[in-house]
Amino acid sequence: MLWSVSMYISSVVFLVFSSLCCLICSLVCLMSSQAWFIEWEMISLNSCSIVMTLILDWMSFMFLGFVMFISSMVLYYSGEYMAGDNNMNRFMYLVLAFVMSMGFLIISPNLVSILLGWDGLGLVSYALVIYYQNEKSANAGMLTALSNRVGDVCILLAISLFFSYGGWNFLFYVENMPKMEMSEVLCVLVVLAGMTKSAQIPFSAWLPAAMAAPTPVSALVHSSTLVTAGVYLLIRFSPALGGSKAQIMLLLLASMTMFMAGLGANFEYDLKKIIALSTLSQLGVMMSILALGFPDLAFFHLLAHALFKALLFMCAGAVIHSVKDYQDIRMMGGLVYHMPLTGMCMNLANLALCGTPFLAGFYSKDMILEMAFMSPINLVAFMLYALATGLTVCYTMRLVYYTLSGDFNLGNLYSIGDDASVMTSPMMCLGVGAVFGGAVLSWLIFPCPYMICMSTFFKTLALSVSVVGGLIGYLLNMMVVNYELNSLKVYNSTVFSGSMWFMPFLSTYGVSKDFLVGGDLYQKIGDSGWSEYYGGQGIYSSIEKGSQGLQVFQDNSMKVYMLSFLFWLVILVFIIF
Repeated sequence: MLWSVSMYISSVVFLVFSSLCCLICSLVCLMSSQAWFIEWEMISLNSCSIVMTLILDWMSFMFLGFVMFISSMVLYYSGEYMAGDNNMNRFMYLVLAFVMSMGFLIISPNLVSILLGWDGLGLVSYALVIYYQNEKSANAGMLTALSNRVGDVCILLAISLFFSYGGWNFLFYVENMPKMEMSEVLCVLVVLAGMTKSAQIPFSAWLPAAMAAPTPVSALVHSSTLVTAGVYLLIRFSPALGGSKAQIMLLLLASMTMFMAGLGANFEYDLKKIIALSTLSQLGVMMSILALGFPDLAFFHLLAHALFKALLFMCAGAVIHSVKDYQDIRMMGGLVYHMPLTGMCMNLANLALCGTPFLAGFYSKDMILEMAFMSPINLVAFMLYALATGLTVCYTMRLVYYTLSGDFNLGNLYSIGDDASVMTSPMMCLGVGAVFGGAVLSWLIFPCPYMICMSTFFKTLALSVSVVGGLIGYLLNMMVVNYELNSLKVYNSTVFSGSMWFMPFLSTYGVSKDFLVGGDLYQKIGDSGWSEYYGGQGIYSSIEKGSQGLQVFQDNSMKVYMLSFLFWLVILVFIIF
């Protein structure tokens, strides 16, 4: 037990110290405009070299610093949340392996070595999703793993295509890739890989299902690690996407993901799934602005979002931990009176998510919306942007109404409070980040700000749809009985909107019905049928019979010699006469 505590404390201290070092190095790189490219030749055999390459620039240092800082807060928070767990050591090892995999992904500019982090994230995420060993977790883990395998296959195909370029350090090629052969196919493969990892349509079903993992893991996965891996890869590849068909496809699908997730969160009652759909919506924002050609804005929102989303998940975990593992928001209510500190942090994270002026989310989200409205996007993408922004505030106000305000719905035998300082301390640290993080990042990343010139209508549109969305979300749920009864009148539309447009159904039953049944039929007819008869088993039986005949000839039997003599004699007579 003492060893476990010592490992827990040393892990947290190491991660905090590493995050500070990375952030300082990032500032040095920003100020001096320097970057380090390190290439380490591991094996050289017959002029074939296997090298390990690292890219250490301001972007990789800053992202690594944020990942390690949030991981340290999550691990410290887990000391109380997972205190009663019998496998705490296993949990810590998995979280540290998760952070290490993300680190490999961040600092690798080589498509081959990037697989260390890419596949490491997939493997460890599966182990974390099935951490609570039950049927629901097993199904969610399998859906997560299989969805991510699609992206792994795309990366492997991209590696094979990069072979024709003479190397796998993609940072050397992305600037000139649009002029090269096979560039469109490569862009499509990389975009598909990023879409699977970041759960864009049609690969969105795994992200809410991954909520089966422990809440501290959700705080880590949905803020700065697994789901942001795809966005980060596409940020690095962004110069190659300019003007490609993959970019247009990404814009449309990301805008649809943003709208679909916001709509689904308004019909969801599971606290963690609402926040997961919120993450999905923000990933759509990052991907869409990336597709419009602003990778620095996507990176800015990625970092700002990581701060307040980790805080929001931690607050949700503290609430779930206090109310004896209930996750249905209808069973909560009035928690702001019993958990004022958690309620304050939760409201802070929610307001940052909505883009409330001068909080972390405002600086990135408002700039993204303004740059999108200035860009030559079509009417469909414009409408999806505006509706998704309003829906974000709508489901946030709904969440606040159900959990923090109103009457306490649980009962009298619950002892709810903010007594666990191990859980509240990291929440306060991330709360500071949620307030000041956006401003500090904007000063660092954009020393020369964008020139934004638009009409009053477009300038106030983001704020207007946010206010309207918040009013609709709060007023609809104040009339909760009528709202629920009226939604039953349009039952089909309600089910369609609240079930992520049937994507979980299509990703599980649809796949099993079409592909797995077809695979079983092919296995019976093909693998175990004709291909077996004429393949392995057929060849084996032919060789076996031939070897048995050969063995008879090798036994020096007089009968065999006589029979063979007569046989050849008959053939000779037949030929002569």
